[in-house]
Order: sequence, then structure tokens, then C-alpha cells
Amino acid sequence: MKILHTADWHLGHRLHEQSQLEEQTLFLSWIEQYIIDQKIDVLLVSGDVFDTGTPSNQSLEMYYSFLVKLKATTCKSVVITGGNHDSPGTLNAPKYLLDALAIKVVGKATEHIEDEVFEIEVNNEKVIIGAVPFLRDGDIRRAVAGESFDELTDKYKNALINHYQAIAEQCQLINTSNAPVIAMGHLFATGGSISDSEQNIYVGTLGHIGAADFPAYFDYIALGHLHRPQIIGGNDKVRYSGSPNILSFSELNYDKKVLILTVKDAKITKIEDAIIPNFREFYKISGTLTECITKFPELISNTYGLTPWVEIVLDEDHTVNTDNLTKEAANYSFEILKTSLKRKRKIKGIEELLENTKSIKELLPTEVFKLKCEEMGFDLKQRPEVWDAFNEVLQSVKNQ
Repeated sequence: MKILHTADWHLGHRLHEQSQLEEQTLFLSWIEQYIIDQKIDVLLVSGDVFDTGTPSNQSLEMYYSFLVKLKATTCKSVVITGGNHDSPGTLNAPKYLLDALAIKVVGKATEHIEDEVFEIEVNNEKVIIGAVPFLRDGDIRRAVAGESFDELTDKYKNALINHYQAIAEQCQLINTSNAPVIAMGHLFATGGSISDSEQNIYVGTLGHIGAADFPAYFDYIALGHLHRPQIIGGNDKVRYSGSPNILSFSELNYDKKVLILTVKDAKITKIEDAIIPNFREFYKISGTLTECITKFPELISNTYGLTPWVEIVLDEDHTVNTDNLTKEAANYSFEILKTSLKRKRKIKGIEELLENTKSIKELLPTEVFKLKCEEMGFDLKQRPEVWDAFNEVLQSVKNQ
């Protein structure tokens, strides 16, 4: 049996207000062909299928068309869990229909733990899947009036760990053939490396757990949320597959991947990765105005033919007129998505940041709050309860 682990597709994502439909469509075509070529039997998608809780009809069509096409491949079973970007209602709505196609969907924590555990059999090999979605505070922890932030943090972390322990116990209960057990998850595991495109999904350090916090009963933990492929805590059975497409200019310095598990004789015998093609070329160049212009001939497309996207960081001591930059770029087949000035001072004010961004959406709420506190001379380090309160409000808003 061969199992493919992927996550964080973020269908419908826009980078600096530019649609990424083209490269997302190419990725879905690529993974379909990869499943056929490599004879993949099971597909696991660990959350953030969509970039927003209200995906467009276009994004929904991409998703459902891909799932239907899988029926003509070797893939006989699919398990999809919800992420922090996904709407549980949107994912769960067609779950009974998809179940008829051997596609299991868990959009949010279920009332009965057994509804998150599945036994899959292919080619006389079995595997048990603990399909844990993004666990929202309100889904797994009973709130108590008047509890402190420290109490909230401890209770949520314990509830998170207890949920995985309950999953492990349920897997063990039905695992009569001693099959390998795989847990899925969508969370931030301590020790992971992040990029600019990931949202902080917890209040402060709420919900941050490490590789050692997962039950040892699991043979593999297929994680989503962090966009860089990585192993957590030096434990090669706890892994993020990463996002398949570049979602931020901070993600240019590493390969995008999927992970493939081979199950033989009731054991996971091999864990491999496969590099996903770079469907669109991204470039980040820096230097003086003249130096950047001299690099323009190097900013070319690849065999997929999509328009390259470029970020330019000007290394100038003062604000410069970028008209010549724009005029010269018009002679080439790339598009500048962002131009900013490399400032000498380390701390940027909100107004300065807004000057160098196309949209307020490029700034994280936490970044704006910290900057405003700095501008007002308010020391968050001396008043950590204010920072915790802000994050708690932010988390409540995100969960609406």
C-alpha cells in the first residue's frame, strides 16, 4: 500500500491580490498524474483545502472535479480533514455523498471520537487513520467563567493532548490486525519553521505541542498548517508535508513536496518525499534602482509558461522615484507584485508599512498591534496580560 500525505492547498489563495488559480490548477493536474504514475492507493489531506471559509464557486469546482477524477486512478481511499482556514460546514456538507466515493471528510472535531477513526484496506494491507481536524478551543474544551489566561492555556493544551490520546485508544480498539496507525493533524508543533503566509492560529502559545506530546502508539503523524516540509523534534514519523504552491515570497528558498509512505507486511517500511514542480517562477531581487534594473533580463519564465512574479527591495537611503523601474519592467514578460524600500532603521511605523504595501491585508493584526504599542510607548513586555487579551479577542474573531 502506498499513501500520499499532503496539506495546505489553500485553493483560492491570492498573492498580493493576484489570483493563483493557474498554478493551483497545474498542481491538481500534477498530483493526479503522480497518483497514477506511482500507483498511490490512499490520499491524506491534512487541512486548509481552501484559503477561506467562503470559497468561490471556482475553488469549489476545482476541488470536486479533482475528487471525481481520482475514481479513474489507483487511489481507492481519500481522507480529508479541516484546517483553520476551512469552514467545517463547507467541508462537511457533502460528506455522505463523498463517503459513497470512499472519500472520508472530517471538517471539525466530532461528537463521537469513533467518527474520526477509519480502517482502510487495500491490496490485503490495512491501515488505521485517526483523522483529526484543526481543533478549535470551543470544540474540545469546556469554558469556565473567570478562569485566568494561564488556566485557559493549560486546559486547552491538555484537551488537545487528551483528544489525540482518545484517538489512539480508539485506533487500538479496532486494530485487531496490528496494522500501522496514522494520525492526522492541523496545528503548530513546537520546533517548526514558519513563513509569512501562515496565520497564528492560537492565543499566544495556546495549543503549541511538541512531537513528544503525541501518543507513541501512532506510527506516523501527518501534519498540516506549516508551509515548509519538515520533520518535528527530530522524530521522522512526525512530519509536515508543507503547502504545494508558493504562498509568500518568504517561501522561495526551499522545495515544495509531498510525502509518500509505503506499507508492507503491516509496517510502514519507507517514508519518501517527492518534489513538486515550480509551476510559476518567483523572484525576489534587491539592490539599488540601477542594480535591480540590470537583473531584469534574468527574470524569465519556465516550461509552464506562467508570468513570473517579482518582489523588489530597493536598497536606497531615501525614497526614490520608481517610474523608471516600472517603465523598464514593461519591456519584459514578468510582473512586479511588490516594491519596497529597505529602511535603515529597524522599527517601521504603521504609516511607513502601509506606504510600502498594496493592501492592509499584507499586515498581520498582531504586527499592527505591536507597532501601535511601540509608537505609543506602551511596553507590552511589562503588561503581558494586555498582549494575551488582544490575542484572545483575535482568536474569538477568527473563530466566528
